[in-house]
Amino acid sequence: MCELLGMVSNVPTDIVFSFTGLALRGGQTGPHADGWGVSLYDGLFARTFLESHPAFSSPLARFIRENPIHTALAIAHVRKMTRGGAALKNTHPFMRVLHRRHIVFAHNGTLPTVRDRKLHLETPVGDTDSEHAFCILLEAIRSSYGERYPADGRELGRTLYELGNELGADGVFNFLFADGEHLFARCGDHLSCILRQAPFGEATLVDADLKVNFNDLHGVGPDARMAVVATEPLTRDELWRKATPGTLWVFRAGELLATFPEPREGSGPELPGPSTLPGADGRAP
Repeated sequence: MCELLGMVSNVPTDIVFSFTGLALRGGQTGPHADGWGVSLYDGLFARTFLESHPAFSSPLARFIRENPIHTALAIAHVRKMTRGGAALKNTHPFMRVLHRRHIVFAHNGTLPTVRDRKLHLETPVGDTDSEHAFCILLEAIRSSYGERYPADGRELGRTLYELGNELGADGVFNFLFADGEHLFARCGDHLSCILRQAPFGEATLVDADLKVNFNDLHGVGPDARMAVVATEPLTRDELWRKATPGTLWVFRAGELLATFPEPREGSGPELPGPSTLPGADGRAP
């Protein structure tokens, strides 16, 4: 399996702290040593770095940690291969252009028969079930919306939720999907999230004795907010919420925009704080 990391904020900031924790799981504190990648959005353009080597010992990964690139939306991934060898062409995140924007996708899990499904427009570059599933999603979006890109994240979220359930019936389908404005996060079996907003405090990584005060990050002010999604919680002293399998979250500008399946009437607020996140089972990490 692999591990995922997604971040979306209402102000440009850096993901050095979270990315450091993820990179350590890329071959040092975790077995995910078959490649790593990170996509950092600047508007609708995603600057992407990929390597087929372990993240924890990578000079490029260290350079990114030591030279922060500010972004309001990012996806990162460390890989433990199950389908396709350790190669750049098989390294997540995958990226395509759709309606003058970069679409970025990363997957954790295995879909054993997804490559039996024929593609009509998209062509995978690599050999993974993950990239093939991404191509299926893109073809379905083109078919559903034609020349119109769905500006409302809730609309696209519902489509991805339905497609996720369909493809996820074949195996394990945890994924992150970004379009430059929204972060879509689907839980197949493991996914956790934390929403951070002022007043900020300190947090310590699970994988290293490294602590940060979020008030010291670039761009963080009294109105700043951010959402961070990961396969497993990255910090040891914050309350992360674990998603219920089958849930898809839609985030924009550091807030939860929608949850699928939609919460039952009277079950809680639509835009919750960290302790009342819909689609979560309520357990602390």
